[in-house]
Amino acid sequence: MKRIFKDLLYGMGWLCWITLCGCSAEGNNPFNISLFRQADRSRINLAGTWACQLDRDDRGEKERWFENRSFSDTVKLPGSLRDNGLGDEIGVDTPWTGDIVDRSWFTEPRYAEYRKPGNIKAPFWLTPLKYYKGPAWYSREWIIPNGWEGKPIAFFLERCHWETKVWVDGVFVGMQNSLSTPHMYDLSRFGPGRHRLVIRVDNRIKIGVGINAHSVSDHTQTNWNGIIGRIELRARNPVRIEDVQAYPEVRSRTARISVTIANDTGNPVQGWIWVWKEKRPFFCGENSCIVDLELPLGQKALLWDEFEPNLQRVLVSLKSDTIEDSVWTEFGMRQFDTEGTQFTINGRKTFLRGTLECCIFPCTGYPPMESAEWIRIMKVAKAHGLNHLRFHSWCPPEAAFAAADREGMYLHVECPSWANQGSSIGDGNPIDDFIYAEGDRILKAYGNHPSFCMMAYGNEPAGRNQKPWLGKLVNYWKGKDPRRLYTSAAGWPIIDENQYHSTPEPRIQAWGQELSSRINAKSPETYTDYRDFVLRYKVPVVSHEIGQWCVYPNFEEIVKYTGTLRAYNFEIFRDSLAVNQMLDQAKDFLIASGKLQTLCYKEDIESQLRTPGMGGFQLLDLHDFPGQGTALVGVLDPFWEHKGYVSADEYRR
Repeated sequence: MKRIFKDLLYGMGWLCWITLCGCSAEGNNPFNISLFRQADRSRINLAGTWACQLDRDDRGEKERWFENRSFSDTVKLPGSLRDNGLGDEIGVDTPWTGDIVDRSWFTEPRYAEYRKPGNIKAPFWLTPLKYYKGPAWYSREWIIPNGWEGKPIAFFLERCHWETKVWVDGVFVGMQNSLSTPHMYDLSRFGPGRHRLVIRVDNRIKIGVGINAHSVSDHTQTNWNGIIGRIELRARNPVRIEDVQAYPEVRSRTARISVTIANDTGNPVQGWIWVWKEKRPFFCGENSCIVDLELPLGQKALLWDEFEPNLQRVLVSLKSDTIEDSVWTEFGMRQFDTEGTQFTINGRKTFLRGTLECCIFPCTGYPPMESAEWIRIMKVAKAHGLNHLRFHSWCPPEAAFAAADREGMYLHVECPSWANQGSSIGDGNPIDDFIYAEGDRILKAYGNHPSFCMMAYGNEPAGRNQKPWLGKLVNYWKGKDPRRLYTSAAGWPIIDENQYHSTPEPRIQAWGQELSSRINAKSPETYTDYRDFVLRYKVPVVSHEIGQWCVYPNFEEIVKYTGTLRAYNFEIFRDSLAVNQMLDQAKDFLIASGKLQTLCYKEDIESQLRTPGMGGFQLLDLHDFPGQGTALVGVLDPFWEHKGYVSADEYRR
């Protein structure tokens, strides 16, 4: 009750601040979208109907489609091509993105029925209703209001997949290719009046992030084409607060507020910056400047952790001779650190109890862009006893960070890469520069979120030079932003620069052990732990992707696939059971294998929990992984819902 009352008062205070200051609680900064801008609310929402044209032969740029060409289709944005029914029919020649684990599907007689036109069903992952890989063009007209004359104009695109190019009235504006943060274009050169805006979105893999990276692979997210977040035009002040980064210091209950001021006037400007009662003068040349302020919050300032996820909101204001600008920003007073081989949160030891999130969203094939669904997912994870999510080879959108801030979930975020199977890092390929650039974008866009506690390049890399290259990357991140801990990669390598190690070694069954593993070769017991392994290192060890205990398919799940993906793999397994006259035993197989799966997870997890000095674990997975040959490794289905053989309370216990 005390917590509820405190939250109610805090929320009322926040509401009063908004009312008194007349501010808008809408994100307006293209680089740090957790900012809430007060003074400048000029924006045009471009969500709605757009003209569209697929460019299967990639001839649109050569033929100058960005000029006056009419496009033959229409789509609703935000959304994907598949949401709008566009793309090609699935067939044996579909150019999947990712490694098809069971290539026998193409040749084995038992799959012949499922290779026929109109009945294409594959056993290796969920099947999209449509598939398209290549450029797609989107266009619409809009009007710049007369009141925007002389103002800088930003074009904001949230969560594009993948590369975008933009033209206005046939004039090329630029290209961006972040898989993790919004794409933002400067349209300031275009004055009031009607204009034609053209976007070319290309979802082909042009940079070797890895064919199985969950940022692009058909295993989970699917390689969709489109824009699924906010699409907006934003008029901004010529002198404005461009970015705010908050660096909390828990011991002193202070925060360093670093304010980036943009100056588009072409002349030097000066003025004042306020954060609450703290005030500093600023002087900007002809571009931008940074002003740092030390903000005392008082010894009673509430801290952020998994039990008490308290958030701080501060108003940052700018005033020059001619312009005023204000934004609200949000952060948490927390210090995520290490003490020997264990993690600490605000000086108190903690243990990471985590699971993976591999961009598994079977209704859409892409992540939700609103916080409500992320809050539901995190509540489910916490109900099962977890406090930690690892985003495997992808970075979630702003909505996920905002949800984790409020639910008290510790996040391990990765650049969108699994540089293996045809890709590598540290060998001088374009992926090397991309990881540095993408890391910078992630840290700037999401760095204020207290839930953002850990970061890695990505997953399980290949590359002859990966160790020295990753060592330099980790040191670069540590010097750039000390608000979280960094490691080389999920899985490997273990290098001296790591602030924590992610390794698959501490587990009850390693790859290749088969019948010689502890769980298979020895009698059940409850005393084995991994202290000898942990004592080899000076920093925390997080056990990488433990578990992976598969269960029989739940055929009752098939009816849940009402979106743009279908569980045709489940239909193949169901048909196989029917041919062998055992379909009536399907539920028994599910429950029996599920009970065994639960026992295996119990020992896997408890071995970690009873290890002195252990840092934590990351399961693969609390819910099913639908790719890589259909890896039903979860006690929950891909919708984060129960299968009927273990409850959240039982699992948590």
